[in-house]
Amino acid sequence: MRILGLDLGTKTLGVAISDEMGWTAQGIETIKIDEAGGDFGLSRLSEIIAEYGADKIVLGFPKNMNGTVGPRGEASQSFAKVLENTYNVPVVLWDERLSTMAAEKMLISADVSRQKRKKVIDKMAAVMILQGYLDSLN
Repeated sequence: MRILGLDLGTKTLGVAISDEMGWTAQGIETIKIDEAGGDFGLSRLSEIIAEYGADKIVLGFPKNMNGTVGPRGEASQSFAKVLENTYNVPVVLWDERLSTMAAEKMLISADVSRQKRKKVIDKMAAVMILQGYLDSLN
């Protein structure tokens, strides 16, 4: 059983996948999306789901620090419904507060340049979201 981890941004969608045992998360790629135009990279996601045989999706759910749901959280809730209807797999919304900031700090500590960080930050955030979920299962 493999689980797909996603970090939805306004311009990109970070993608990660679990190993078959469900212990570790690995980053796959960052898909460019056009949120305003309604292109959420679903065709590429279809390819990834088929390639890896993912049967569950964990989607980052950005809540405000006080626990309320803001506009980005509402966008994730809507996207979760699209994913469930499109792929007929369960979608888990996972609290992702501070995951992008943690990914950024990790990349900075690894001395990754600002330009390179920008290209991989959402993929790394997807890894952190998925790994947090996997850790909660074990």
